[in-house]
Amino acid sequence: MTRLNRAIELLEMEQPIYYTGGHTGHILTPAQGKIDAGTWADYINVGMEHGCFDMTGLAAYLQGLIDGGPTRSGHRMPTVIVEAPVEGTTAEMVRYNAWQFRQILARGAHGILLCQAESAAAVQAFVEACRYPVNRLGVGAGLGEGRRGVGSEPTAAAAWGMGRDEYLAKADPWPLNPGGELLLGLKIESAAAIPHIEEILSVPGIGFAEMGPGDLSLSLGYRSLPRPFPPEMEEVRQRVRAACHANGIAFLEGATPETIGAVIDEGALVISGGREDIARIGRAHSQRTMPV
Repeated sequence: MTRLNRAIELLEMEQPIYYTGGHTGHILTPAQGKIDAGTWADYINVGMEHGCFDMTGLAAYLQGLIDGGPTRSGHRMPTVIVEAPVEGTTAEMVRYNAWQFRQILARGAHGILLCQAESAAAVQAFVEACRYPVNRLGVGAGLGEGRRGVGSEPTAAAAWGMGRDEYLAKADPWPLNPGGELLLGLKIESAAAIPHIEEILSVPGIGFAEMGPGDLSLSLGYRSLPRPFPPEMEEVRQRVRAACHANGIAFLEGATPETIGAVIDEGALVISGGREDIARIGRAHSQRTMPV
């Protein structure tokens, strides 16, 4: 173990990471946290885009993860990334709702996923809202000053098991800050985002991104997710993948036990699917050595 955030530690080794947790219905109790401290996954996705925006529950759940830890890999607790309810459509929309990021991070979460990312300005506002102004990497080079205020660090630092000053330094997005422990992600999942994909994914501070096929298919007029993807969706997938690789961002892709090897070989580093058997096969394929 070299980091608090297991997911970032693995991505630094260019090892694919696997997550569990859906878009709604996550049980946020101390008892469930103790159970989930032993998860097979590399991070836990807590869906608050459609699930309850429950900060008391999130704090209790994180404490349960701590009480049930450390993980078998030696980390204080599993990485927790929260899907925020706000839509990443415009900078104004993000700034008006930046209180959501402050609340989530103050509980001690390790990252946030911004859904419906549609403009570079919105993504820039997202990254700035998640940073303390004392952290300056990238400021003036695609980012303005961080806007996260004093007051969140007592609870968040305690959850991370460190002092205030250490937390202020480490609560910064990776890989923009090589020592940062926050993992910020994006979903490109609407027709409005398509003209801006490369611009969106060039904003500093993003650690992973995906084409959200479900919402994108609805936005393009499909009542159910078509498989295989029609040409217009496959083009978006390829553009998101290429822009991620060009900007040092981990690309998120779905997989099955049959396809996981090919998905990894194609360059995906964050794997959805929520199944332990997919992770087991994928870890063997990439010759993972970190204990699960």
